[in-house]
Amino acid sequence: PIRIIAAQAPGASNDATARTYADYFSSKLGVACTVENKPGGVGMIASELVARSAPDGYTLLVILHSQLAQAPVLLKKVPIDTSKDLIPIAALSTGTGLGVVKKDLPVNSMKELVEYAKTRPVSVGNYGVASGWQLMMMQVARQTGARFDIVNYKGTGPMLTDLLAGQIDVGGGSLVGLTPGLQRGAIRPVVITYGGRSKKLPNVPTWADEGFIGPAFQNLAECNLLLAPAGTPGEVTARLAALAAESATQSPRMKTLIDNLGLEEGPVVGEELRRFIDRVWPAFRSLTR
Repeated sequence: PIRIIAAQAPGASNDATARTYADYFSSKLGVACTVENKPGGVGMIASELVARSAPDGYTLLVILHSQLAQAPVLLKKVPIDTSKDLIPIAALSTGTGLGVVKKDLPVNSMKELVEYAKTRPVSVGNYGVASGWQLMMMQVARQTGARFDIVNYKGTGPMLTDLLAGQIDVGGGSLVGLTPGLQRGAIRPVVITYGGRSKKLPNVPTWADEGFIGPAFQNLAECNLLLAPAGTPGEVTARLAALAAESATQSPRMKTLIDNLGLEEGPVVGEELRRFIDRVWPAFRSLTR
């Protein structure tokens, strides 16, 4: 069987992406494909497990690419070389990102949230240490003087549980991860954090609409990255990349995920993927520092 190790807990786009790949790989390769969730350690628990596995294509990783970019900055001792010990195969954008507030917080926009947070501390749920969402909110605090207390979780699911229970005031994550709360009316969106205006949420403004401009708000594109251990044969990674790419048109489950994420395209592979990594990883590292 093929094992896909997901670096976040269930309930996030990371888990949904891993399970969508597993479903399609199993159907096309004729073998069982399972997903194991191994959150924690800035993604390094999952990353090290995969990097130390046999490089035969039977143990794969799905992780937020920002975690691989940031680990060398965040950790004093990184268990692997994130640029060399894993081979990028495909990337699927996390799609529309949202900043949301609990239903009874008396704000209706990011500007109102900022003014509210100038009068009292506001707790902000964060799905992963040093996520793009956390960097954005810390930058908002620096620019405005708002008081945001970051509360870190191992994934969107656990964060959303506390947000729905009213234990924290604000949260952020992918549209697919936050949809259950939105559908129940338990949370309200105030800003789109990744991507442009959403067809699914046409009245929710972007950072630029709210007057926030700069690298933290424009350069932190997020995706779920599929990787294999270094040393995996080229024909194996090429086969997996081809399957990932064709899943956009051949897999009903991937089509549904793409629609739920609000994407215009499916998984990115090959040279386009390399250019994306070369452009975005430096932005994450410099802002994290």
